[in-house]
Amino acid sequence: MANSTTTADPAPPGNLRWQKNRLAIAPWLFVAPALIFFSIYVIIPIFQSIALSFYEWNGLYDGEGQSTAKWVGLDNYRKLLFDDERFYISLKNNVIWLVLYMLAVPLGLAIALFLNQTVTGIRFYKSMFFFPFVISQVVVGLIYGWFYNPDYGVVGSLWKWAFCEETINIMGNVTTKCSTKPPDILGDEDWATYGIIFAGLWPQVAYCMILYLTGLNNVSPEQIEAGRLDGAKGWKMLRHIILPQLAPATFLAIVVTVIGALRSFDMIAIMTRGGPFGSSNVLAYYMYETAISEYGDRYGYGSAIATVLFLIMLVYISYFLWRMYRDEKDNS
Repeated sequence: MANSTTTADPAPPGNLRWQKNRLAIAPWLFVAPALIFFSIYVIIPIFQSIALSFYEWNGLYDGEGQSTAKWVGLDNYRKLLFDDERFYISLKNNVIWLVLYMLAVPLGLAIALFLNQTVTGIRFYKSMFFFPFVISQVVVGLIYGWFYNPDYGVVGSLWKWAFCEETINIMGNVTTKCSTKPPDILGDEDWATYGIIFAGLWPQVAYCMILYLTGLNNVSPEQIEAGRLDGAKGWKMLRHIILPQLAPATFLAIVVTVIGALRSFDMIAIMTRGGPFGSSNVLAYYMYETAISEYGDRYGYGSAIATVLFLIMLVYISYFLWRMYRDEKDNS
Protein backbone atom coordinates (compact mmCIF):
# COMPACT_ATOMS: atom_id res chain seq x y z
CA MET A 1 0.00 0.00 0.00
CA ALA A 2 1.52 3.27 -1.05
CA ASN A 3 2.17 5.86 1.61
CA SER A 4 0.48 9.12 0.92
CA THR A 5 1.99 12.33 2.25
CA THR A 6 0.18 15.59 2.52
CA THR A 7 1.84 18.99 2.48
CA ALA A 8 0.30 22.22 3.72
CA ASP A 9 -0.44 24.78 1.11
CA PRO A 10 1.91 27.77 1.31
CA ALA A 11 0.37 30.96 2.66
CA PRO A 12 -0.72 33.35 -0.04
CA PRO A 13 1.69 36.23 -0.65
CA GLY A 14 -0.95 38.68 0.50
CA ASN A 15 -1.16 37.10 3.97
CA LEU A 16 2.63 37.14 4.40
CA ARG A 17 2.73 40.79 3.42
CA TRP A 18 -0.03 41.61 5.92
CA GLN A 19 1.78 39.76 8.74
CA LYS A 20 5.00 41.62 8.04
CA ASN A 21 3.19 44.97 7.93
CA ARG A 22 1.35 44.16 11.14
CA LEU A 23 4.61 43.43 12.94
CA ALA A 24 6.05 46.70 11.68
CA ILE A 25 2.97 48.78 12.52
CA ALA A 26 2.21 47.31 15.97
CA PRO A 27 5.04 49.13 17.87
CA TRP A 28 4.02 52.47 16.35
CA LEU A 29 0.43 51.94 17.44
CA PHE A 30 1.58 51.48 21.03
CA VAL A 31 3.79 54.57 21.09
CA ALA A 32 1.44 56.75 19.02
CA PRO A 33 -0.49 58.19 22.03
CA ALA A 34 2.74 59.16 23.77
CA LEU A 35 4.14 60.67 20.57
CA ILE A 36 0.96 62.70 20.03
CA PHE A 37 1.00 64.13 23.55
CA PHE A 38 4.77 64.75 23.38
CA SER A 39 4.34 66.61 20.11
CA ILE A 40 1.45 68.75 21.39
CA TYR A 41 2.97 69.66 24.75
CA VAL A 42 6.73 69.67 23.99
CA ILE A 43 7.71 69.78 20.31
CA ILE A 44 5.16 72.33 19.08
CA PRO A 45 5.70 74.73 22.05
CA ILE A 46 9.45 74.62 21.40
CA PHE A 47 8.99 75.92 17.85
CA GLN A 48 6.39 78.43 19.02
CA SER A 49 8.83 79.75 21.61
CA ILE A 50 11.59 80.05 19.02
CA ALA A 51 9.25 81.93 16.68
CA LEU A 52 8.10 84.23 19.50
CA SER A 53 11.72 85.15 20.30
CA PHE A 54 11.80 87.25 17.11
CA TYR A 55 8.94 89.45 18.33
CA GLU A 56 8.42 92.07 21.01
CA TRP A 57 5.16 91.26 22.77
CA ASN A 58 3.59 91.93 26.14
CA GLY A 59 1.01 89.16 25.86
CA LEU A 60 -1.92 91.47 25.05
CA TYR A 61 -4.37 91.61 22.14
CA ASP A 62 -6.14 94.62 20.69
CA GLY A 63 -9.89 95.22 20.68
CA GLU A 64 -10.31 93.18 17.51
CA GLY A 65 -8.58 90.15 18.99
CA GLN A 66 -5.37 90.66 17.02
CA SER A 67 -1.99 90.13 18.65
CA THR A 68 0.01 93.28 19.43
CA ALA A 69 3.30 91.45 18.82
CA LYS A 70 5.85 93.49 16.85
CA TRP A 71 8.51 91.88 14.66
CA VAL A 72 12.00 92.84 15.87
CA GLY A 73 14.11 90.15 14.22
CA LEU A 74 17.31 89.44 16.11
CA ASP A 75 17.07 92.47 18.41
CA ASN A 76 16.15 90.33 21.43
CA TYR A 77 19.27 88.23 20.92
CA ARG A 78 21.45 91.30 20.42
CA LYS A 79 20.22 92.82 23.68
CA LEU A 80 20.65 89.49 25.42
CA LEU A 81 24.22 88.88 24.29
CA PHE A 82 25.60 92.42 24.27
CA ASP A 83 23.59 94.56 26.70
CA ASP A 84 22.17 92.29 29.40
CA GLU A 85 24.44 91.85 32.42
CA ARG A 86 21.80 89.77 34.25
CA PHE A 87 21.90 87.20 31.44
CA TYR A 88 25.61 86.61 32.00
CA ILE A 89 25.10 86.44 35.77
CA SER A 90 22.47 83.76 35.19
CA LEU A 91 24.71 81.92 32.72
CA LYS A 92 27.62 82.03 35.18
CA ASN A 93 25.38 80.62 37.93
CA ASN A 94 24.29 77.82 35.60
CA VAL A 95 27.96 76.93 35.08
CA ILE A 96 28.51 76.95 38.86
CA TRP A 97 25.48 74.69 39.26
CA LEU A 98 26.85 72.37 36.58
CA VAL A 99 30.30 72.08 38.18
CA LEU A 100 29.25 71.71 41.81
CA TYR A 101 26.26 69.50 41.04
CA MET A 102 28.65 66.87 39.70
CA LEU A 103 29.65 66.22 43.32
CA ALA A 104 26.42 64.20 43.53
CA VAL A 105 27.97 61.43 41.41
CA PRO A 106 30.98 60.49 43.64
CA LEU A 107 28.97 61.15 46.81
CA GLY A 108 26.17 58.88 45.58
CA LEU A 109 28.74 56.20 44.75
CA ALA A 110 30.34 56.45 48.20
CA ILE A 111 27.00 56.13 49.99
CA ALA A 112 25.96 53.24 47.74
CA LEU A 113 29.18 51.36 48.54
CA PHE A 114 28.56 51.97 52.24
CA LEU A 115 24.98 50.70 52.05
CA ASN A 116 25.79 47.70 49.84
CA GLN A 117 26.28 45.30 52.74
CA THR A 118 24.21 42.82 54.66
CA VAL A 119 23.98 44.00 58.24
CA THR A 120 21.12 44.39 60.66
CA GLY A 121 18.92 47.38 59.86
CA ILE A 122 20.46 48.12 56.45
CA ARG A 123 17.01 48.47 54.85
CA PHE A 124 16.15 51.21 57.32
CA TYR A 125 19.39 53.04 56.54
CA LYS A 126 18.74 52.75 52.80
CA SER A 127 15.25 54.19 53.19
CA MET A 128 16.61 57.12 55.22
CA PHE A 129 19.20 57.94 52.57
CA PHE A 130 16.59 57.55 49.83
CA PHE A 131 14.05 59.78 51.62
CA PRO A 132 15.33 63.14 50.21
CA PHE A 133 14.66 61.97 46.65
CA VAL A 134 10.98 61.15 47.19
CA ILE A 135 10.04 64.47 48.78
CA SER A 136 9.19 67.50 46.67
CA GLN A 137 11.83 70.04 45.65
CA VAL A 138 9.55 72.69 47.12
CA VAL A 139 9.68 70.97 50.50
CA VAL A 140 13.48 70.70 50.26
CA GLY A 141 13.66 74.44 49.55
CA LEU A 142 11.46 75.28 52.52
CA ILE A 143 13.49 73.01 54.82
CA TYR A 144 16.78 74.60 53.83
CA GLY A 145 15.28 78.08 53.94
CA TRP A 146 14.60 77.44 57.62
CA PHE A 147 17.97 75.71 58.03
CA TYR A 148 19.87 78.81 56.79
CA ASN A 149 17.83 81.33 58.79
CA PRO A 150 20.29 83.41 60.88
CA ASP A 151 17.77 84.10 63.66
CA TYR A 152 16.08 80.80 64.46
CA GLY A 153 17.49 78.27 61.97
CA VAL A 154 20.07 75.56 62.57
CA VAL A 155 22.91 77.67 61.17
CA GLY A 156 21.99 80.64 63.36
CA SER A 157 21.59 78.46 66.47
CA LEU A 158 24.95 76.77 65.98
CA TRP A 159 26.60 80.12 65.34
CA LYS A 160 25.16 81.59 68.53
CA TRP A 161 26.25 78.52 70.50
CA ALA A 162 29.81 78.87 69.20
CA PHE A 163 30.32 82.65 69.15
CA CYS A 164 27.80 84.17 71.56
CA GLU A 165 27.59 84.48 75.34
CA GLU A 166 24.49 84.95 77.43
CA THR A 167 24.55 87.09 80.60
CA ILE A 168 21.88 87.63 83.24
CA ASN A 169 21.71 91.02 84.95
CA ILE A 170 20.47 91.68 88.45
CA MET A 171 16.92 92.16 87.13
CA GLY A 172 16.94 88.64 85.69
CA ASN A 173 17.00 89.78 82.08
CA VAL A 174 19.03 87.69 79.63
CA THR A 175 21.24 89.51 77.13
CA THR A 176 23.20 87.87 74.35
CA LYS A 177 26.52 89.23 73.10
CA CYS A 178 28.10 87.80 69.92
CA SER A 179 31.60 88.42 68.65
CA THR A 180 30.26 88.23 65.06
CA LYS A 181 26.79 88.14 63.56
CA PRO A 182 25.39 84.83 62.23
CA PRO A 183 25.79 84.57 58.45
CA ASP A 184 22.72 85.23 56.33
CA ILE A 185 23.60 82.78 53.55
CA LEU A 186 20.55 83.35 51.35
CA GLY A 187 20.75 87.11 51.87
CA ASP A 188 24.39 87.36 50.78
CA GLU A 189 25.12 87.95 47.09
CA ASP A 190 28.34 85.93 47.29
CA TRP A 191 26.88 82.87 49.05
CA ALA A 192 23.23 82.57 48.00
CA THR A 193 23.93 80.45 44.91
CA TYR A 194 26.19 78.06 46.83
CA GLY A 195 23.59 77.70 49.58
CA ILE A 196 20.92 76.73 47.04
CA ILE A 197 23.25 74.28 45.29
CA PHE A 198 24.04 72.62 48.62
CA ALA A 199 20.32 72.21 49.24
CA GLY A 200 19.80 70.78 45.75
CA LEU A 201 22.60 68.27 46.22
CA TRP A 202 20.68 66.59 49.05
CA PRO A 203 18.04 64.91 46.81
CA GLN A 204 20.41 64.58 43.84
CA VAL A 205 22.91 62.54 45.85
CA ALA A 206 20.04 60.26 46.90
CA TYR A 207 19.10 59.70 43.25
CA CYS A 208 22.67 58.88 42.23
CA MET A 209 22.88 56.53 45.21
CA ILE A 210 19.84 54.58 43.95
CA LEU A 211 21.39 54.29 40.49
CA TYR A 212 24.62 52.91 41.94
CA LEU A 213 22.83 50.53 44.31
CA THR A 214 21.01 49.11 41.30
CA GLY A 215 24.30 48.80 39.44
CA LEU A 216 26.00 47.09 42.39
CA ASN A 217 23.32 44.40 42.35
CA ASN A 218 24.46 43.50 38.83
CA VAL A 219 28.19 43.34 39.62
CA SER A 220 29.55 39.90 38.81
CA PRO A 221 30.55 38.05 42.01
CA GLU A 222 32.84 35.81 39.95
CA GLN A 223 34.97 38.78 38.90
CA ILE A 224 35.17 40.00 42.49
CA GLU A 225 36.26 36.55 43.67
CA ALA A 226 38.83 36.34 40.88
CA GLY A 227 40.15 39.76 41.89
CA ARG A 228 40.51 38.65 45.49
CA LEU A 229 42.46 35.59 44.40
CA ASP A 230 44.79 37.90 42.46
CA GLY A 231 45.33 40.05 45.55
CA ALA A 232 43.08 42.97 44.60
CA LYS A 233 41.41 44.74 47.50
CA GLY A 234 40.36 48.20 48.58
CA TRP A 235 41.06 50.88 45.99
CA LYS A 236 42.43 48.39 43.44
CA MET A 237 39.28 46.29 43.68
CA LEU A 238 37.10 49.38 43.26
CA ARG A 239 39.06 50.86 40.37
CA HIS A 240 39.79 47.81 38.26
CA ILE A 241 36.82 45.51 38.93
CA ILE A 242 33.80 47.32 40.38
CA LEU A 243 33.91 50.71 38.63
CA PRO A 244 34.20 49.26 35.08
CA GLN A 245 31.02 47.25 35.75
CA LEU A 246 29.32 50.39 37.06
CA ALA A 247 30.04 52.35 33.86
CA PRO A 248 26.38 52.33 32.67
CA ALA A 249 25.20 53.58 36.08
CA THR A 250 27.90 56.27 36.09
CA PHE A 251 26.95 57.43 32.62
CA LEU A 252 23.28 57.67 33.56
CA ALA A 253 24.09 59.45 36.83
CA ILE A 254 26.16 62.07 34.98
CA VAL A 255 23.42 62.58 32.39
CA VAL A 256 20.59 63.17 34.89
CA THR A 257 22.83 65.35 37.07
CA VAL A 258 23.84 67.62 34.19
CA ILE A 259 20.23 67.95 33.00
CA GLY A 260 19.13 68.68 36.58
CA ALA A 261 21.76 71.41 36.90
CA LEU A 262 20.80 73.08 33.62
CA ARG A 263 17.07 73.06 34.33
CA SER A 264 17.34 74.17 37.96
CA PHE A 265 14.32 76.31 38.82
CA ASP A 266 12.32 75.05 41.82
CA MET A 267 14.96 75.65 44.46
CA ILE A 268 15.69 79.21 43.28
CA ALA A 269 11.98 80.06 43.11
CA ILE A 270 11.37 78.86 46.66
CA MET A 271 14.53 79.97 48.45
CA THR A 272 15.56 83.33 46.94
CA ARG A 273 13.44 84.15 43.87
CA GLY A 274 16.68 85.00 42.11
CA GLY A 275 17.82 87.40 44.82
CA PRO A 276 19.44 89.16 46.40
CA PHE A 277 19.50 91.64 43.50
CA GLY A 278 19.44 88.85 40.90
CA SER A 279 22.68 87.32 42.15
CA SER A 280 21.29 83.76 42.38
CA ASN A 281 19.41 83.78 39.07
CA VAL A 282 19.80 80.97 36.55
CA LEU A 283 18.61 81.00 32.96
CA ALA A 284 15.39 79.08 33.64
CA TYR A 285 14.30 81.40 36.45
CA TYR A 286 15.46 84.52 34.60
CA MET A 287 13.27 83.47 31.68
CA TYR A 288 10.30 83.01 34.00
CA GLU A 289 10.99 86.31 35.77
CA THR A 290 11.24 88.21 32.47
CA ALA A 291 8.24 86.72 30.69
CA ILE A 292 5.52 85.31 32.91
CA SER A 293 6.10 86.38 36.50
CA GLU A 294 3.97 89.06 38.12
CA TYR A 295 6.66 91.63 37.27
CA GLY A 296 7.42 90.48 33.72
CA ASP A 297 5.55 90.89 30.46
CA ARG A 298 8.37 90.62 27.90
CA TYR A 299 7.34 87.40 26.21
CA GLY A 300 9.60 87.79 23.20
CA TYR A 301 12.68 88.51 25.32
CA GLY A 302 11.85 85.65 27.68
CA SER A 303 11.49 83.33 24.68
CA ALA A 304 14.96 84.38 23.52
CA ILE A 305 16.37 83.38 26.92
CA ALA A 306 14.51 80.07 26.71
CA THR A 307 15.87 79.47 23.21
CA VAL A 308 19.47 80.01 24.35
CA LEU A 309 18.95 77.58 27.23
CA PHE A 310 17.36 75.09 24.83
CA LEU A 311 20.34 75.30 22.47
CA ILE A 312 22.76 74.70 25.34
CA MET A 313 20.79 71.64 26.44
CA LEU A 314 20.41 70.48 22.83
CA VAL A 315 24.17 70.26 22.42
CA TYR A 316 24.46 68.08 25.49
CA ILE A 317 21.41 65.94 24.70
CA SER A 318 22.70 65.37 21.15
CA TYR A 319 26.01 64.16 22.57
CA PHE A 320 24.11 61.92 25.01
CA LEU A 321 22.04 60.37 22.21
CA TRP A 322 25.16 59.88 20.08
CA ARG A 323 26.87 58.08 22.95
CA MET A 324 23.83 55.84 23.47
CA TYR A 325 23.73 55.01 19.75
CA ARG A 326 27.45 54.25 19.64
CA ASP A 327 27.28 52.01 22.73
CA GLU A 328 24.28 50.13 21.35
CA LYS A 329 26.10 49.69 18.04
CA ASP A 330 29.24 48.41 19.75
CA ASN A 331 27.26 45.93 21.87
CA SER A 332 25.25 44.58 18.95
